[in-house]
Amino acid sequence: MPKTVVVLGARNLGGAIVDHCVEQGWNAAAVARSEDTLARVRERGAMAIEADASDADALTEALADARRQFGSVDAVVNAVTASRPPSTGPFGGGPLDAADLEAFRGWTVAVAEQAFVFLSTGIVALRQSGGGTLVQITGGSSRRAMPGRGLWAAGAFATRALVQAAAQELRAQGIHVALLAVDATIESPKTEAYTRDLAREALADMPSVARAVGFLIEQGPRGMTHDLVITPAGDRWVP
Repeated sequence: MPKTVVVLGARNLGGAIVDHCVEQGWNAAAVARSEDTLARVRERGAMAIEADASDADALTEALADARRQFGSVDAVVNAVTASRPPSTGPFGGGPLDAADLEAFRGWTVAVAEQAFVFLSTGIVALRQSGGGTLVQITGGSSRRAMPGRGLWAAGAFATRALVQAAAQELRAQGIHVALLAVDATIESPKTEAYTRDLAREALADMPSVARAVGFLIEQGPRGMTHDLVITPAGDRWVP
């Protein structure tokens, strides 16, 4: 019986993950809010579910829809860009002495909250299906803070902590929880404007990230990876 994978977010990286799942012959569904993105999901041959992945009730129902459609849910992948920065202010929140609570809530709290919603609802959905895999995608800020981006890193650090706790709590229950950190800028339409002059070897490749997600989903109970980092050869690698 083919696996059923639900991807949260499907515009760029999420779309590449959906493509990989379809190529593997798996049942694929994607949760998104815009009709444009949902239409692309259908074109990819996947089930499109309109829902807000940051809303626990909406996400619970979305996962239930996928289970009703395919009979089970074997993996849930969180590829949502969860930060909600204010309309003004520097990327990442800026220096701490210049940031305010609005920036903190947008760069830090929103990210941690969405990870919590994903994990808590995903755990329930996988238990109902008898087990499976949860993959939380994050960036290099989950590994280190940078000047001027402390608020963003704080949200990513909180995400890592939640995944680590969930992984330890659920290992023996048939639920594999993994953090996939892409420690680089991902080449995509979203980043094209400020990466067009960079060498491609310095940018992460969406299909490669999607294959890493597939690797995590296919792991069995005798070999679980809970923390996987991807870094392109043209970018720096920091142990």
